[in-house]
Amino acid sequence: MNNDVILQPGRERSLQRHHPWVFSGAIARVSGQAAAGDTVDIHAADGQWLARGAYSPASQIRVRAWTFSADEAIDADFFSRRLAACRRYRQQLGVAAASNCWRLVHGEADGLPGCVVDRYGDYYVCQFSSVGAERWKGVIAELLSAEPGVRGVYERSDCDSRLREGLPLVCGVLAGEEPPALLELRENGLRLWADLREGHKTGYYLDQRDNRAERCCYAGAAEVLNCFCYSGGFGIRAALAGAARVTQIDAAESALALARQNAELNGLADERFRYVRGDVFQFLRRCRDARESFDVIILDPPKFADTQAQLAKACRGYKDINLLAAKLLRPGGTLLTFSCSGAMTPELFVKVVGDAARDAGRDGRIVRVLGQAPDHPLSLDFPEGHYLTGLELVLS
Repeated sequence: MNNDVILQPGRERSLQRHHPWVFSGAIARVSGQAAAGDTVDIHAADGQWLARGAYSPASQIRVRAWTFSADEAIDADFFSRRLAACRRYRQQLGVAAASNCWRLVHGEADGLPGCVVDRYGDYYVCQFSSVGAERWKGVIAELLSAEPGVRGVYERSDCDSRLREGLPLVCGVLAGEEPPALLELRENGLRLWADLREGHKTGYYLDQRDNRAERCCYAGAAEVLNCFCYSGGFGIRAALAGAARVTQIDAAESALALARQNAELNGLADERFRYVRGDVFQFLRRCRDARESFDVIILDPPKFADTQAQLAKACRGYKDINLLAAKLLRPGGTLLTFSCSGAMTPELFVKVVGDAARDAGRDGRIVRVLGQAPDHPLSLDFPEGHYLTGLELVLS
């Protein structure tokens, strides 16, 4: 018996534009005995076939579409074709020439909703955030492990979004070997240690690769402040570009220890760095009160807003931290500021940062608008996939 999802009248338009999500309120009825992760056919109220996707009874996103082709079955061959298309796109980008780590699969933008796959040297690290991806993760891991040169496939499905799907948080080996405690990465001339088993996200912030590579941001900088530094990538790039002094601040001692190791790995003298463990907001206030100032400040905070309901509070957080940074920046200095909150649109982020600069009594120019690296692609049909917005500003 087929499992079919029939939509309410007028709720088919987003699927006709190939947006892959069907929310619970758009569904009129479900026929068959669809269980979590099962494949269902989606129909308009008039019976028109629209898409085929994975059913998620515990989530507000009730179905995530795998395909918009009625002739395409969801089986192992389907995932083999999707992964092959992902590899072709990354080969076209030439990411392997600049780095030994990149994103192979970026969820909905690559036609594999709820599935993230990152390549780190000889290992793949996967994150499965939906019941559909969970259903097929064994097949995906088997396909990845069969690639030449792959030593292991590791799972980092420890993201909170799994809880909204009724899934537990899990980590562990899916195929082959477990990655080492630390793996050396190469990124546009940087050498960096990454913790694939316990580090942030899948081990490293691959989406910031191109933004870290912009050496011109640090031209002439004597003092650089790198907030939420994690493993220190932005700060190390600044030091390599000539910064005399770099302050790396993070709330986690483990992150600062990794940042120290990464500075040493790149041949940088420890005396060029100051490492501070603490709350960034409090640290910036202490710097303000002590009348400290910097030539370059990098703000790359964790996600402040996951949903629209959290957006107002997130805006206050982004304004507060950018206001503090603007007060600490020397005239003519550079502020690199980012939001990785999917609910925060680029337009709203520009407004929030602009309001912060004005309240600090600073005028500014946007040198460039920054975003996620192209191996984290943006789909024309899935605007929600645009989650990282950055601004390079010069404040007078």
